[in-house]
Amino acid sequence: MPGDKSKYFVLKQKAVPEVLLNVVEAKRLLESERAMTVQEATERVGISRSSFYKYKDDIFPFYDNTKGKTITFVVQMDDEQGLLSDLLHVVAMYKANILTIHQSIPVNGVATLTLSVEVKANTGNISGMVEEIEEQKGIHYVKILARE
Repeated sequence: MPGDKSKYFVLKQKAVPEVLLNVVEAKRLLESERAMTVQEATERVGISRSSFYKYKDDIFPFYDNTKGKTITFVVQMDDEQGLLSDLLHVVAMYKANILTIHQSIPVNGVATLTLSVEVKANTGNISGMVEEIEEQKGIHYVKILARE
């Protein structure tokens, strides 16, 4: 899509390549059967470990009922005055309720921030919020760790 800056898409299951669906299933197996290894999970769903590791952080199930859910992000950012404030301002603009914030001690001028937010009925588009955070000056990356 020329000119479209969206980094996140919602697809129907039938449009998603089978390898990605198998990655989601392997992740589900690993979460539900704690004793299972990545090797066992990938063998069970019929994909290679390299495919699993290539895509594991890029695909997750979308739930229509995200309202009232907690989303936990990890953000790697420069250790510069005002960056955390700017990030929290974006969260506030989207009307997400901040539950927890944990910032690590910066190493080599880079800090890791773990942020949990509650998605409320009046919260804006979470995908838009993540994109806007990613575009902030000094942000290296944003990753969604969990949705509960």
